[in-house]
Formats: sequence, structure tokens, C-alpha cells
Amino acid sequence: MKLSLYLPTGTTHEFARVADPVAAFETVRELAVAADESGFHGLYAPDHFIPFGPGADPVFEVWTTLAALATQTRRIRLGQLVTGNGYRNPALQAKMASTLDVISGGRLTFGIGAGWYGDEYTAFGYEFPSGPERLRQLGEAVRLIRALWTEPVTTFDGKYYQVREVVNQPAGVQRPHIPLMIAGGGEQVTLKLVARYGDLCNVQEPPDEVARKYAILARHCEAVGRDFTEITKTSTGYCIMADTDEEALAAVPPWAPMVFPGDLAEYGLIGTAGTIRKRLAAFEDAGVDELIVGFHDALEPATVRRFAAEFIG
Repeated sequence: MKLSLYLPTGTTHEFARVADPVAAFETVRELAVAADESGFHGLYAPDHFIPFGPGADPVFEVWTTLAALATQTRRIRLGQLVTGNGYRNPALQAKMASTLDVISGGRLTFGIGAGWYGDEYTAFGYEFPSGPERLRQLGEAVRLIRALWTEPVTTFDGKYYQVREVVNQPAGVQRPHIPLMIAGGGEQVTLKLVARYGDLCNVQEPPDEVARKYAILARHCEAVGRDFTEITKTSTGYCIMADTDEEALAAVPPWAPMVFPGDLAEYGLIGTAGTIRKRLAAFEDAGVDELIVGFHDALEPATVRRFAAEFIG
């Protein structure tokens, strides 16, 4: 199982005590470099504009952040976990992704989802349709994005999105196209989209639920004639390393239920090195190919390097 880093950009108020935004971004850069140098497979950042819950703390925008980090790293893959489809026209997203893939030398994994943070939509003046409609929009968007990456000229006439004779050059470095991650565990819509169009999926659940969702994805793949093993299965973990399990469990943040389903204390990478090793094994046994790890001690490059030394080698 590959291990990747979930990069803090301010969504959980990480920079509340950092007065200088330039210093805050320097910390983001140092974390990315630490992950690159210490063997993490990928580097993923969230697509949000404001933090979760009240507070006017800094949050960095994901696309400009990753473009900057592409020039500061050498081998690590870069991606969004995940970009919100409703925030940008998908044709523009395809163009942005193509450019970032070139900037990074072919290291982009493009992550996309239907979006969920209603307060953010309202704050920035975006419409926030119902869940089913956002999913229908996502379905059109991934079809359009893939077309713009793979077709010499694209015309698309959907219900939500239309383009006329678009030539998207450069289309990126990777072939046949930039890998597309679709995030979400919806059994009747999202996982069907993964089966048809996704190169990666992301299911953020406890390991037993991850395994159940992957089994559903396998059935959807069979229904459309897709090889289930072609899809990279990813999930997300949250790590609190401590000298004792009790010390780590006491540090579980109060916002955890807003982001992580179920009881994070029961399945998160929370405890001593021995406990974390067992919980990593549980994700791997569930079928996870790549686990994206966020840290409670989020702004410490030393923590990133320590975790890598312990569990990546």
C-alpha cells in the first residue's frame, strides 16, 4: 500500500496562530518538500476557500498552491482531494489540469467530486443545487474533461455544460491522459461514475466500510465490462502519533465528525507506532492501494519525516 500526504491548507484552522501569510505558505512548501524527500507517493490538498466552522483564518486555494509546489518538488505526485466541480467550469478545469500536468512534468492526479460544503457555496455566491443535481453535473463534467484531454477537437452539448470545437493544447504530459480520481462513496451514482470514467476512487470511511464500498464498485465494473483492477483504490487516514494510545486518543479534534465518518478514534492512525502499524494493515486488508494521511501535528515537517522513516522506510 502506497502512502501519500494530505497537505494542510487552512481548512481546519491550521494557520490560526500564524500572523504572516507568507510564513504560513512557507510552511506548506516545507511540508511538501519533506514529503517529496522522504518517500511519500503523492501530495494531496483540499479545494476549499474558507475553514470548516467559524473563524476568519487563512486558507490557500488549491490550484495555485499545487502549481507553486510543482516547481518546488521533484518526484512526488500532486493532486486535489478533491476539487469541487461547482467552483469552476469543467472545461476550464480540464485546461488548468493540462497546464499543471506540464508544469509538474507529468505528476498530476486530477481529483474531482460533487462538492459538499454548502456554507462555502453561499459565501462565494455559487449556486448549491440538491445532491442529486450536483451528481448529475459531476457526471457531465467528467465526460467533458476526459474528452478535452483525449480528443483533438471537442464539441459537447450537455444539459449543464456546452463547448464548441475546443482545441485543448497542450493536453498534458501523461498518456493516454491525466489520471482522474473521482471521490465519494455513493453506491448508486458516484461509484458507477468511477466504474465508467475513473482511474482512481477515494472512499473516506472506516476500513470495513471501505471494503464494502470497493465490493460494490467491483460489481459496477463488472456491469459495464471494466476491469476492477485498473482502478486505483484510495482512502484517507488521520494520524496522531504519541508515546501511548491514551495520549493520542485524548488529542482527537472536536471537528473530526464533520470530516471523518464513524468514530475516528476507533480506526484512525491514532496511537503508538505499534497501534498505527496495525491500523495501516487494516486499510491494506480492506483493499486500499493508496492511503492519504493527514496529521494532527499538521505543520511540522519533522512529523512527516518521522512517519516516513517509521512506515515508508
